[in-house]
Amino acid sequence: MADYWLEAPPILQEFLNYHESILSHSAKTVDEYFLDLRSFFRYLKLRREPDLEQVPFQEISILDVDLEFVSKTQLSEIYGFLTFLSGGAKSGKAESSTRARKCAAIRSFYNYLCVHAHQMDSNPTQALNNPKLRKSLPRYLSLSESLQLLEAVSGPNEIRDYCILTLFLNCGLRVGELVGLNVQDIREDTVRVLGKGNKERQLYLNEACLSAIDSYLEVRPEPKEELRHKDALFVSRNKTRLTTRAVENIVQKAVRQAGLDPKYSPHKLRHTAATLMLNHGVDIRTLQDVLGHENLGTTQIYTHISDANRKQAVDANPLAHVKKQQED
Repeated sequence: MADYWLEAPPILQEFLNYHESILSHSAKTVDEYFLDLRSFFRYLKLRREPDLEQVPFQEISILDVDLEFVSKTQLSEIYGFLTFLSGGAKSGKAESSTRARKCAAIRSFYNYLCVHAHQMDSNPTQALNNPKLRKSLPRYLSLSESLQLLEAVSGPNEIRDYCILTLFLNCGLRVGELVGLNVQDIREDTVRVLGKGNKERQLYLNEACLSAIDSYLEVRPEPKEELRHKDALFVSRNKTRLTTRAVENIVQKAVRQAGLDPKYSPHKLRHTAATLMLNHGVDIRTLQDVLGHENLGTTQIYTHISDANRKQAVDANPLAHVKKQQED
């Protein structure tokens, strides 16, 4: 049983169960919905019940939140919540991306009540505008830095760690997808990947990936027989499935050994794979399938990276600053 069942009122439990069982969203996504909506309901209670001003925000219970309570929600209260998140003694200061995520959770909740559960006639989020996000290009490694990273891998688990980095840099996997791989997902020159929303996709493995996997399987320890461990492709020294945190540590260790920016994470290696593929002839639609993006717009961020690279190349030309001299 998820932790939120102990703290969520029935109306919120029904919404979370809908996302988990009907929409097949991951446990992590459902947990984030709970945390975001719990904050929102706490804010509403704080706004509507002045006596709660003396209660620490994190201790405000939402167990009594019901349909009557949420039906009273006004658009101004939602905007008030987003402003509240921007800074304050009780809320702290949330980044624009965090506010946008909470905004999406609130919209999804009221959309569920109006459209799917038919418990509300009026949707207070209908005219809700999302917080403006600062657009930034994903960070990624260059080809030479990628080679430098692979060459730097060392240590007692060198073969395993090299295989992990190879899959990240060649296939653009998410860290959750990588730790979820099982041995039987490798079939000849393909791998079955379980992505977001439990959506499967099949990726072809190139020569580098096949070689790294074959080498790792020769030394892979036999995992524990527990259901969630026994088929795991990547295994820890405790003979259990590697966790996402363990893989993050593996990447950070290799990055340090390579003398690269220590802020590089598994997700930045995914950005690296996408950028390398796009810059070496892979079309945007194919890249969308490889990365498992539901919307093409998500993939198109990499076209901006490619444009930036082309501009940088032109600016690097030694003739870039040569101008015709004006005659007097």
